[in-house]
Amino acid sequence: MTLSDYLKAERGRLAALARAIGAPISNMSDWASGRRPVPIERCPDIERATAGAVTRRDLRPDDWERIWPELAAQQEASHA
Repeated sequence: MTLSDYLKAERGRLAALARAIGAPISNMSDWASGRRPVPIERCPDIERATAGAVTRRDLRPDDWERIWPELAAQQEASHA
């Protein structure tokens, strides 16, 4: 699920998620809209705070395999 879809699904989620990960609401809004990429160091926090609804793969679709090779290995193992 995209960060944008997650935030739109329930009123107040933007502020709640920003609070949960200690990020400014304006940054969260920029990340959700695609104006700025989600910083690599914030991705695990967002994944945890959303209980896996928004994954690191969702947040960094173009480079997650390079950043987190252990996730790529898990995916390969689960498809074997």
